[in-house]
Amino acid sequence: MAKKNKKQTNATYVNSSPTGLQVVFREFLKDRLAMVSLILLVIVIVGIYLWAWLGIDQQQLLRVSLRDKFAEPGGKFLLGADNGGKDIIGQIVVGARNSMSIAIAITLITGIFGVAVGLICGYFGGWIDNLFMRIIDFFVTIPQLMLIIVFITVVPKYTVGAFILIMSLFLWTGTARLVRSKALSESRRDYVQASKTLGTNDFIIIIREVLPNLSSIIIVEMTLNFAGNVGIETGLSYLGFGLPLSTPSLGTLVASANNPLVLQEKWWVWLPAALFILLMMLGINYVGQALRRAADSRQRLG
Repeated sequence: MAKKNKKQTNATYVNSSPTGLQVVFREFLKDRLAMVSLILLVIVIVGIYLWAWLGIDQQQLLRVSLRDKFAEPGGKFLLGADNGGKDIIGQIVVGARNSMSIAIAITLITGIFGVAVGLICGYFGGWIDNLFMRIIDFFVTIPQLMLIIVFITVVPKYTVGAFILIMSLFLWTGTARLVRSKALSESRRDYVQASKTLGTNDFIIIIREVLPNLSSIIIVEMTLNFAGNVGIETGLSYLGFGLPLSTPSLGTLVASANNPLVLQEKWWVWLPAALFILLMMLGINYVGQALRRAADSRQRLG
């Protein structure tokens, strides 16, 4: 009878243990600001991609019209025009789509490569870990932003694809170090040792057992990396080392404020883009913080 009650208690405990999605959902319910940020981000991202795809002709958008130079908001242009008579709101939409697409591509490339390197180093250790850690230490010690600028300057007539590859070359190390530190502790747990004793292949253990236990941390890391990559791309475009001049960018619009006349009198050229960047970064960070708390809660629950 006692054994039966013990089994029922264990079954009840297992059934009551929340899943990862339930922990995330509870965390967002407790943090209304993160919930609102998540909803607004989804609406804005989906709206921007649909608007840019269905409602904007990029060739027409980039056509110079001196007659509409610095046109004020209202009338023909909802948010005004820049010094080339180009629609500001159209440039914001296309620029935001370009920035987010580039940030997503960089996040995926660096995330996949960084997670793979981190898992291999943390699980196997030894000379593999030492080799990759020395490479990572080299990338960490060099001035990455300056080298990115040098590469962009050296590459003649670089494209968006080349820009993504150059950025990805230097931005994978943070993810690799984080995953490696977590994989080191996971690889020494009893369930991994039991699988090794049973003769399970190492790569099957990494994919099926170690990786799922790191999934919440990886999701949080990639979410925050996405925000950081958007900021890096817009910052480089602001400095003139980002996207090609023929490609609309939020950073290029904000760079218009370097002209004192535009900064003081033509606020509609740069202020909407700056506010969009600020609000988007805040929203992504609020969502990332909620995901981080959910990951910590899930880790405490085991």
